[in-house]
Amino acid sequence: MPDLAALESQLNQLILEGQMMAAFERFYAEDIVMQENTAPPVSGKARNREREQAFFGSIAESKIQLLGSAVGDGVTYSEWIFELNFKDGRRVCMTEVSARRWKDGLVAHERFYYDPVA
Repeated sequence: MPDLAALESQLNQLILEGQMMAAFERFYAEDIVMQENTAPPVSGKARNREREQAFFGSIAESKIQLLGSAVGDGVTYSEWIFELNFKDGRRVCMTEVSARRWKDGLVAHERFYYDPVA
């Protein structure tokens, strides 16, 4: 049985280092399902890779803080503060919770909970 606390810690460390795509490639399953709040889920690593690359590619600078994380039976949760400066000049500060369901040592489902940014 994979040590979810260790996996979650390693994944979160990559995010804190600004290596989001490295974290995605290392820790996400080929059949990953990702969902933003109540938006329709996006299935498959290729589709989510494109979506993630577009989002992170639009950011000029970021400051990321991990407030805490928790591990349950096959699930992990992390609470974040993201301060993002986008290339188009927008600046966003948001708190987000990532809820991850794991299977065979990889994230199989991830849902992000946050207040929508205007």
